[in-house]
Amino acid sequence: MMDDECGAPEFLAGGARLCPVDGALGRMDPENLEGAIRRYQPEFIHAGQPMAASITQATEVGTAYSLEQIAEIAEICRNHSIPLHMDGARFANALMALECSPAEMTWKAGVDLLSFGGTKNGCWCAEAVIVLNPELGADMPFLRKRSAQLFSKSRFVAAQFDAYLENDLWKQTAAHANR
Repeated sequence: MMDDECGAPEFLAGGARLCPVDGALGRMDPENLEGAIRRYQPEFIHAGQPMAASITQATEVGTAYSLEQIAEIAEICRNHSIPLHMDGARFANALMALECSPAEMTWKAGVDLLSFGGTKNGCWCAEAVIVLNPELGADMPFLRKRSAQLFSKSRFVAAQFDAYLENDLWKQTAAHANR
């Protein structure tokens, strides 16, 4: 998100600022996340306010967050009332590497929003936002339309997901890629 998205998160959020959080092997360190959040004092009117945290699973360098690491980051987010987003461009690869269920790697670990990617695992151009925390879902249809993601031929994306998810093809291609 920091380097490869051409400033899109800041642009689409209307000027939000991304703040990197250091960690080893491409993974955000929970202690560093806690420190980054604490820099912004909610009672101080002149300070920016943390709005969300985002992790990439699997990371840009091919590592995956363990279920415990995800849960620890999610707990920090909950303690500060900020949602946790998972960039799942390589979601299937991480899932197969961890040998767990999608539920274990997302909502059971405390993830609120998932960007579920198919493009880096065999689809032509299929990505989906999955709202795992119902409290965050009310505005999604509006945000989807506003960000030009509600196009008239969306059935072509849906058809890709139909084939991708059928008979666990998405898991098979990810397991093969992980070898």
